[in-house]
Amino acid sequence: MAAKDLKYALVGAGAVGSSLGFDMIQAGLNVTFIDQWWENVEAMKANGLTVNLPSGGQHVSVRPLHLHEVAETRGSFDVVFTAVKAYDTRWVAELMKPLMTENSSFVGLQNGMTIDESSEVLGAERSIGCVLGIAANMPEPGIVNREFDSSGTWLCVGEASGAITDRLHDVREALSHAAHVEITGDIRSAKWMKLLANIPEMLPSGILGVPLLEAAQTVGVREVMDQMSREAYALATDLGITFLPTLGIDAKDVPDSDQYAIDLLDVILASYSRPGTRVAVLQDWEKGRRAEIDAFSGYIVTKRQELGGDAPVNRAVVDISRRIETKELFPSPDNRQLLLDALVKSQAGA
Repeated sequence: MAAKDLKYALVGAGAVGSSLGFDMIQAGLNVTFIDQWWENVEAMKANGLTVNLPSGGQHVSVRPLHLHEVAETRGSFDVVFTAVKAYDTRWVAELMKPLMTENSSFVGLQNGMTIDESSEVLGAERSIGCVLGIAANMPEPGIVNREFDSSGTWLCVGEASGAITDRLHDVREALSHAAHVEITGDIRSAKWMKLLANIPEMLPSGILGVPLLEAAQTVGVREVMDQMSREAYALATDLGITFLPTLGIDAKDVPDSDQYAIDLLDVILASYSRPGTRVAVLQDWEKGRRAEIDAFSGYIVTKRQELGGDAPVNRAVVDISRRIETKELFPSPDNRQLLLDALVKSQAGA
């Protein structure tokens, strides 16, 4: 079936979900938004969705639902996109399961390795993963600031099974209205490549409470970021992950060393960041929400411990992040020394 003949749900109408859903609706696709943020749904019901792009603001009418309204929905969705936080994946899959057929697809527009959780709930045969290359924020309900338009947005989709299927091409066709979309036969490795890019940026920038470019330019912090990248790369190697070109990098430019992890951060800084770009972790903390610590460095620490080892800089950064979540600390440039101490202690073998 053509993309315009399918019925879509988009669960998680925040910055990323709304950005991509906006373009799909403008292209004439039948998309229903579902969100847990009450004020966001009410704002969209009253005023539609506004997306501010570098070229100017655009507006579209949307069909948004509160979570409790999902139970009143009849029929089924051909494709369920979800852009919720990684830690919300399982309950969203359970929520949407009654509204999916055996031929429906569940597509995780998320950071982290969420495809395994959706596969456990819905089966690998209905689970599709997506690697995101997009920068956006939602300053208030119903309004998104997208830092690059669709031509500057990159996505990669793949089946949990690794198969290249007709439905995967259907998903690509739908998302192609919002981004340049590639298809992969190894989505887990592809998502690992994005994880390598996320590891050095997300928590350090959030801890400092400043935009990503400013964090990377803060004295001593880039060295901390690079060591976090090296620890993540070493883990990926030990897990047998295949290192793939990603985020527009050409295959010939993928070095056979941990330099690749460092190169990925350079790509994020050069191609997916503006001077004011604030990482998702910092946006969550500024709104009083829990951040995806366990989807980033927390994941690295846990997996390394399962292998009987340690990722000391990532572990220390996770500990600092937990202190922010418990309000013992707050995002601030004053936390710089804590990051530098993490690197020094790791080098001393502490």
